[in-house]
Amino acid sequence: MNNPNKKRVFKKKTQDQVNIQEIAEKITTGDRGYLSKGITLIESSAVHHRPYANELVQQLLPSAGKSIRIGITGVPGAGKSTWIEAFGKTAVSKGYKIAVLAVDPSSSLSGGSILGDKTRMEFLAHHPDVFIRPSPSSGTLGGVARMTRETILLCEAAGYDLILVETVGVGQSEGIVRGMTDFFLLLSLTGAGDELQGMKKGIMELVDAIVINKADGSNREQAIQTMHDYNQILRFLTPATTGWKPRAHTCSALYNEGIQEIWELIREFIESTKESGEFDKRRSKQAVDWMSQLVQIRLNETFFNQQKKYLMKTLESKVRQNELSPSEAVDLLFNPKA
Repeated sequence: MNNPNKKRVFKKKTQDQVNIQEIAEKITTGDRGYLSKGITLIESSAVHHRPYANELVQQLLPSAGKSIRIGITGVPGAGKSTWIEAFGKTAVSKGYKIAVLAVDPSSSLSGGSILGDKTRMEFLAHHPDVFIRPSPSSGTLGGVARMTRETILLCEAAGYDLILVETVGVGQSEGIVRGMTDFFLLLSLTGAGDELQGMKKGIMELVDAIVINKADGSNREQAIQTMHDYNQILRFLTPATTGWKPRAHTCSALYNEGIQEIWELIREFIESTKESGEFDKRRSKQAVDWMSQLVQIRLNETFFNQQKKYLMKTLESKVRQNELSPSEAVDLLFNPKA
Protein backbone atom coordinates (compact mmCIF):
# COMPACT_ATOMS: atom_id res chain seq x y z
CA MET A 1 0.00 0.00 0.00
CA ASN A 2 1.36 3.42 -0.96
CA ASN A 3 2.25 5.77 1.86
CA PRO A 4 0.45 9.09 1.16
CA ASN A 5 2.96 10.92 3.36
CA LYS A 6 5.96 9.64 1.42
CA LYS A 7 7.56 12.30 -0.77
CA ARG A 8 7.67 11.47 -4.44
CA VAL A 9 11.11 11.65 -5.98
CA PHE A 10 11.34 12.83 -9.59
CA LYS A 11 14.43 11.84 -11.46
CA LYS A 12 15.78 14.41 -13.87
CA LYS A 13 15.29 13.20 -17.39
CA THR A 14 18.60 12.68 -19.11
CA GLN A 15 19.27 13.53 -22.74
CA ASP A 16 18.56 10.70 -25.11
CA GLN A 17 21.56 8.57 -25.85
CA VAL A 18 22.21 8.04 -29.54
CA ASN A 19 23.64 4.73 -30.74
CA ILE A 20 25.93 6.08 -33.46
CA GLN A 21 27.46 2.68 -34.16
CA GLU A 22 24.06 1.22 -34.98
CA ILE A 23 23.02 4.18 -37.15
CA ALA A 24 26.32 4.05 -39.07
CA GLU A 25 26.10 0.30 -39.67
CA LYS A 26 22.48 0.52 -40.83
CA ILE A 27 23.28 3.39 -43.20
CA THR A 28 26.10 1.43 -44.84
CA THR A 29 23.65 -1.39 -45.52
CA GLY A 30 21.43 1.05 -47.40
CA ASP A 31 18.69 1.31 -44.78
CA ARG A 32 16.69 4.37 -45.89
CA GLY A 33 15.00 4.76 -42.50
CA TYR A 34 18.32 5.01 -40.70
CA LEU A 35 19.68 7.28 -43.42
CA SER A 36 16.81 9.68 -42.73
CA LYS A 37 17.46 9.32 -39.00
CA GLY A 38 21.13 10.15 -39.49
CA ILE A 39 20.35 13.21 -41.61
CA THR A 40 17.84 14.40 -39.02
CA LEU A 41 20.58 14.15 -36.40
CA ILE A 42 22.89 16.24 -38.60
CA GLU A 43 20.19 18.85 -39.13
CA SER A 44 19.44 19.12 -35.40
CA SER A 45 20.18 22.50 -33.83
CA ALA A 46 20.44 20.94 -30.34
CA VAL A 47 23.91 21.51 -28.92
CA HIS A 48 24.11 18.04 -27.36
CA HIS A 49 23.47 16.45 -30.79
CA ARG A 50 26.55 18.02 -32.42
CA PRO A 51 29.11 15.54 -30.97
CA TYR A 52 26.91 12.65 -32.09
CA ALA A 53 26.60 14.13 -35.59
CA ASN A 54 30.36 14.67 -35.82
CA GLU A 55 31.02 11.08 -34.70
CA LEU A 56 28.54 9.74 -37.27
CA VAL A 57 30.20 11.64 -40.12
CA GLN A 58 33.64 10.50 -38.96
CA GLN A 59 32.57 6.85 -38.87
CA LEU A 60 31.02 7.02 -42.34
CA LEU A 61 33.83 9.02 -43.96
CA PRO A 62 35.73 5.90 -45.20
CA SER A 63 32.56 4.69 -46.96
CA ALA A 64 31.87 8.06 -48.63
CA GLY A 65 33.31 9.92 -51.60
CA LYS A 66 32.56 7.36 -54.31
CA SER A 67 29.76 9.23 -56.08
CA ILE A 68 29.43 11.71 -58.91
CA ARG A 69 28.18 15.00 -57.46
CA ILE A 70 26.26 17.26 -59.84
CA GLY A 71 25.19 20.78 -58.92
CA ILE A 72 22.15 22.26 -60.66
CA THR A 73 20.93 25.84 -60.73
CA GLY A 74 18.59 27.65 -63.06
CA VAL A 75 16.49 30.68 -63.77
CA PRO A 76 12.84 30.69 -62.61
CA GLY A 77 10.64 28.64 -64.93
CA ALA A 78 13.56 26.76 -66.48
CA GLY A 79 11.93 23.44 -65.58
CA LYS A 80 14.43 22.16 -63.03
CA SER A 81 12.04 19.59 -61.56
CA THR A 82 11.14 18.23 -65.00
CA TRP A 83 14.79 18.12 -65.99
CA ILE A 84 15.83 16.33 -62.80
CA GLU A 85 13.05 13.81 -63.35
CA ALA A 86 14.15 13.13 -66.94
CA PHE A 87 17.85 13.00 -66.09
CA GLY A 88 17.14 10.80 -63.08
CA LYS A 89 15.25 8.31 -65.22
CA THR A 90 18.25 8.02 -67.53
CA ALA A 91 20.63 7.50 -64.61
CA VAL A 92 18.40 4.89 -62.94
CA SER A 93 18.13 2.98 -66.22
CA LYS A 94 21.94 2.73 -66.19
CA GLY A 95 21.96 1.20 -62.73
CA TYR A 96 22.75 4.28 -60.64
CA LYS A 97 21.30 4.96 -57.21
CA ILE A 98 20.38 8.64 -56.93
CA ALA A 99 20.09 11.09 -54.06
CA VAL A 100 18.40 14.42 -54.82
CA LEU A 101 19.19 17.19 -52.33
CA ALA A 102 18.47 20.90 -52.17
CA VAL A 103 20.23 23.99 -50.89
CA ASP A 104 17.51 26.50 -50.12
CA PRO A 105 18.25 28.92 -47.27
CA SER A 106 15.37 31.13 -48.41
CA SER A 107 12.67 28.44 -48.49
CA SER A 108 10.93 29.72 -45.36
CA LEU A 109 10.25 32.94 -47.25
CA SER A 110 9.91 31.78 -50.85
CA GLY A 111 7.70 28.77 -50.22
CA GLY A 112 10.36 26.12 -50.65
CA SER A 113 12.14 24.27 -53.39
CA ILE A 114 10.80 22.02 -56.10
CA LEU A 115 11.42 19.16 -53.71
CA GLY A 116 8.46 20.35 -51.70
CA ASP A 117 6.25 19.21 -54.57
CA LYS A 118 7.27 15.65 -55.32
CA THR A 119 4.35 15.25 -57.69
CA ARG A 120 6.54 16.99 -60.26
CA MET A 121 9.03 14.13 -59.92
CA GLU A 122 6.56 11.29 -59.58
CA PHE A 123 8.85 8.63 -61.05
CA LEU A 124 11.83 9.48 -58.84
CA ALA A 125 9.71 10.00 -55.72
CA HIS A 126 8.47 6.41 -55.89
CA HIS A 127 11.58 4.66 -57.18
CA PRO A 128 13.37 2.37 -54.66
CA ASP A 129 16.80 3.49 -55.88
CA VAL A 130 16.11 7.21 -55.41
CA PHE A 131 16.33 9.19 -52.18
CA ILE A 132 14.90 12.73 -52.12
CA ARG A 133 15.67 15.12 -49.29
CA PRO A 134 14.84 18.84 -49.22
CA SER A 135 17.02 21.24 -47.26
CA PRO A 136 15.95 22.53 -43.83
CA SER A 137 13.02 24.94 -44.09
CA SER A 138 15.04 27.83 -42.71
CA GLY A 139 18.48 28.80 -41.56
CA THR A 140 21.62 30.62 -42.59
CA LEU A 141 23.32 29.83 -45.86
CA GLY A 142 26.37 28.52 -44.01
CA GLY A 143 24.25 26.29 -41.78
CA VAL A 144 22.27 24.81 -44.66
CA ALA A 145 25.49 24.30 -46.62
CA ARG A 146 27.06 22.43 -43.68
CA MET A 147 24.05 20.14 -43.42
CA THR A 148 24.01 19.52 -47.17
CA ARG A 149 27.72 18.63 -47.28
CA GLU A 150 27.32 16.13 -44.47
CA THR A 151 24.11 14.77 -46.00
CA ILE A 152 26.07 14.08 -49.20
CA LEU A 153 28.55 11.99 -47.24
CA LEU A 154 25.79 10.00 -45.54
CA CYS A 155 24.06 9.35 -48.88
CA GLU A 156 27.35 8.17 -50.40
CA ALA A 157 27.94 5.85 -47.44
CA ALA A 158 24.42 4.46 -48.02
CA GLY A 159 25.40 3.48 -51.56
CA TYR A 160 24.03 6.38 -53.60
CA ASP A 161 26.54 6.91 -56.39
CA LEU A 162 24.93 9.90 -58.12
CA ILE A 163 24.16 12.96 -56.01
CA LEU A 164 22.11 15.81 -57.51
CA VAL A 165 22.37 19.02 -55.48
CA GLU A 166 19.90 21.65 -56.58
CA THR A 167 20.04 25.28 -55.50
CA VAL A 168 16.82 27.26 -55.44
CA GLY A 169 18.11 30.11 -53.30
CA VAL A 170 19.62 33.26 -54.71
CA GLY A 171 22.95 35.05 -54.43
CA GLN A 172 25.73 33.05 -52.79
CA SER A 173 23.93 29.70 -52.92
CA GLU A 174 25.27 29.01 -56.43
CA GLY A 175 28.84 29.40 -55.18
CA ILE A 176 28.11 27.16 -52.19
CA VAL A 177 26.78 24.38 -54.43
CA ARG A 178 29.68 24.80 -56.84
CA GLY A 179 31.95 24.26 -53.84
CA MET A 180 30.47 20.88 -52.93
CA THR A 181 29.98 19.27 -56.36
CA ASP A 182 32.10 17.92 -59.21
CA PHE A 183 30.06 19.23 -62.15
CA PHE A 184 27.99 22.42 -62.08
CA LEU A 185 25.12 22.88 -64.52
CA LEU A 186 23.10 25.97 -65.31
CA LEU A 187 19.60 25.30 -66.65
CA SER A 188 18.30 28.10 -68.82
CA LEU A 189 15.48 29.01 -71.21
CA THR A 190 15.08 30.24 -74.76
CA GLY A 191 14.95 33.94 -75.48
CA ALA A 192 18.48 34.92 -74.57
CA GLY A 193 18.26 38.66 -75.15
CA ASP A 194 17.05 40.14 -71.85
CA GLU A 195 18.11 37.05 -69.92
CA LEU A 196 21.75 37.33 -70.98
CA GLN A 197 21.75 40.99 -70.04
CA GLY A 198 20.60 40.12 -66.55
CA MET A 199 22.75 37.02 -66.10
CA LYS A 200 25.44 37.54 -63.51
CA LYS A 201 28.96 37.06 -64.79
CA GLY A 202 29.82 35.39 -61.48
CA ILE A 203 27.36 32.56 -62.11
CA MET A 204 28.52 32.11 -65.70
CA GLU A 205 32.09 31.65 -64.45
CA LEU A 206 31.01 28.83 -62.13
CA VAL A 207 29.39 26.55 -64.71
CA ASP A 208 30.79 23.52 -66.50
CA ALA A 209 27.85 23.49 -68.92
CA ILE A 210 24.70 25.42 -69.75
CA VAL A 211 21.58 23.59 -70.87
CA ILE A 212 18.76 25.44 -72.61
CA ASN A 213 15.65 23.49 -71.69
CA LYS A 214 12.26 23.41 -73.41
CA ALA A 215 13.93 23.24 -76.83
CA ASP A 216 10.88 21.77 -78.53
CA GLY A 217 8.08 22.80 -80.89
CA SER A 218 8.15 26.48 -81.81
CA ASN A 219 10.91 27.08 -79.25
CA ARG A 220 13.44 24.83 -80.97
CA GLU A 221 14.96 27.42 -83.33
CA GLN A 222 15.07 30.05 -80.64
CA ALA A 223 16.76 27.59 -78.27
CA ILE A 224 19.47 26.93 -80.84
CA GLN A 225 20.06 30.66 -81.19
CA THR A 226 20.22 31.02 -77.41
CA MET A 227 22.78 28.21 -77.32
CA HIS A 228 24.97 30.07 -79.83
CA ASP A 229 24.67 33.28 -77.79
CA TYR A 230 25.76 31.53 -74.62
CA ASN A 231 28.69 29.86 -76.38
CA GLN A 232 29.87 33.26 -77.57
CA ILE A 233 29.92 34.53 -73.99
CA LEU A 234 31.59 31.41 -72.59
CA ARG A 235 34.48 31.82 -75.03
CA PHE A 236 35.56 34.99 -73.21
CA LEU A 237 35.23 33.70 -69.66
CA THR A 238 37.78 31.80 -67.59
CA PRO A 239 36.69 28.14 -67.38
CA ALA A 240 35.54 26.99 -63.95
CA THR A 241 37.47 23.74 -64.32
CA THR A 242 41.06 23.60 -65.52
CA GLY A 243 41.35 21.75 -68.82
CA TRP A 244 37.62 21.84 -69.56
CA LYS A 245 35.83 24.20 -71.93
CA PRO A 246 32.21 24.76 -70.86
CA ARG A 247 29.64 24.85 -73.66
CA ALA A 248 25.91 25.41 -74.03
CA HIS A 249 23.56 22.63 -75.14
CA THR A 250 19.85 22.26 -75.81
CA CYS A 251 17.35 19.71 -74.56
CA SER A 252 13.68 19.08 -73.96
CA ALA A 253 13.18 17.42 -70.59
CA LEU A 254 9.46 17.13 -71.26
CA TYR A 255 10.04 14.99 -74.36
CA ASN A 256 13.29 13.42 -73.10
CA GLU A 257 15.27 14.91 -76.00
CA GLY A 258 18.95 15.70 -75.48
CA ILE A 259 19.06 14.13 -72.02
CA GLN A 260 21.26 11.23 -73.13
CA GLU A 261 23.68 13.72 -74.70
CA ILE A 262 23.93 15.63 -71.41
CA TRP A 263 24.59 12.35 -69.61
CA GLU A 264 27.43 11.55 -72.02
CA LEU A 265 28.81 15.07 -71.56
CA ILE A 266 28.98 14.64 -67.78
CA ARG A 267 30.60 11.21 -68.14
CA GLU A 268 33.20 12.75 -70.45
CA PHE A 269 33.83 15.51 -67.89
CA ILE A 270 34.31 13.04 -65.02
CA GLU A 271 36.65 10.81 -67.04
CA SER A 272 38.65 13.80 -68.30
CA THR A 273 39.10 15.40 -64.87
CA LYS A 274 39.98 12.09 -63.21
CA GLU A 275 42.59 11.40 -65.86
CA SER A 276 44.13 14.86 -65.46
CA GLY A 277 44.03 14.75 -61.67
CA GLU A 278 41.71 17.76 -61.49
CA PHE A 279 38.89 15.67 -60.00
CA ASP A 280 40.87 14.62 -56.90
CA LYS A 281 42.43 18.07 -56.64
CA ARG A 282 38.99 19.70 -56.51
CA ARG A 283 37.66 17.19 -53.97
CA SER A 284 40.67 17.84 -51.70
CA LYS A 285 40.25 21.60 -51.97
CA GLN A 286 36.54 21.29 -51.20
CA ALA A 287 37.35 19.33 -48.03
CA VAL A 288 39.73 22.06 -46.82
CA ASP A 289 37.24 24.79 -47.77
CA TRP A 290 34.57 22.89 -45.84
CA MET A 291 36.82 22.90 -42.77
CA SER A 292 37.34 26.67 -43.10
CA GLN A 293 33.57 27.23 -43.35
CA LEU A 294 32.99 25.08 -40.27
CA VAL A 295 35.52 27.20 -38.37
CA GLN A 296 33.58 30.33 -39.31
CA ILE A 297 30.27 28.75 -38.30
CA ARG A 298 31.69 27.52 -34.97
CA LEU A 299 33.23 30.92 -34.20
CA ASN A 300 29.90 32.59 -34.90
CA GLU A 301 28.00 30.11 -32.72
CA THR A 302 30.52 30.36 -29.89
CA PHE A 303 30.68 34.14 -29.90
CA PHE A 304 26.97 34.82 -30.03
CA ASN A 305 25.95 33.10 -26.82
CA GLN A 306 22.75 34.18 -25.10
CA GLN A 307 24.45 37.01 -23.24
CA LYS A 308 26.07 38.37 -26.38
CA LYS A 309 22.76 38.19 -28.27
CA TYR A 310 21.11 40.34 -25.60
CA LEU A 311 24.00 42.81 -25.63
CA MET A 312 23.89 42.91 -29.45
CA LYS A 313 20.23 43.95 -29.42
CA THR A 314 20.93 46.64 -26.82
CA LEU A 315 23.84 48.04 -28.83
CA GLU A 316 21.85 47.93 -32.07
CA SER A 317 19.14 49.99 -30.42
CA LYS A 318 21.67 52.61 -29.29
CA VAL A 319 23.29 52.77 -32.72
CA ARG A 320 19.88 53.13 -34.35
CA GLN A 321 19.10 56.10 -32.08
CA ASN A 322 22.53 57.69 -32.66
CA GLU A 323 23.44 57.25 -29.00
CA LEU A 324 26.47 55.19 -29.96
CA SER A 325 28.71 54.98 -33.01
CA PRO A 326 29.00 51.62 -34.79
CA SER A 327 32.73 51.38 -34.01
CA GLU A 328 32.15 52.05 -30.31
CA ALA A 329 29.38 49.44 -30.28
CA VAL A 330 31.72 46.84 -31.77
CA ASP A 331 34.40 47.66 -29.20
CA LEU A 332 31.87 47.10 -26.41
CA LEU A 333 30.70 43.86 -28.02
CA PHE A 334 34.26 42.51 -28.06
CA ASN A 335 35.03 43.67 -24.56
CA PRO A 336 36.03 40.55 -22.58
CA LYS A 337 33.98 41.78 -19.65
CA ALA A 338 30.83 42.16 -21.78
